[in-house]
Amino acid sequence: MTSKKTQTESNGPEQIISEARRNRELREKAYREQALRMYQHICARCGREFEGRKLRELTVHHKDHNHDNNPPDGSNWELLCLYCHENEHQKYIDEQSRGAAAPGADRGSPATYKPFAALDALLKNKKE
Repeated sequence: MTSKKTQTESNGPEQIISEARRNRELREKAYREQALRMYQHICARCGREFEGRKLRELTVHHKDHNHDNNPPDGSNWELLCLYCHENEHQKYIDEQSRGAAAPGADRGSPATYKPFAALDALLKNKKE
């Protein structure tokens, strides 16, 4: 008695993982190509310019850290060099571990204290 294996049974975990990686690489290549056409080849953090073979060191960073959020206008992307991209993700990991707000979340109102507000008046009194 022989039983036919279904396609999912014949696919081992290694094949499923490799197929998922291949699909992810194709998706990444598509939005990377778009981003490189849309933006200048300059790191948005450090300002380094990239051309030729060095262009591979320029990466697409998702501002909201959601790699599935790829709007056609590129509003969720910025080009970062390898070093700045790693730094950006490390900051995100550090914020998550401290329980800080996620990027883009409302962080409350800005500070309203103005330490030098009365300085002008003090300087006028000193001159007189």
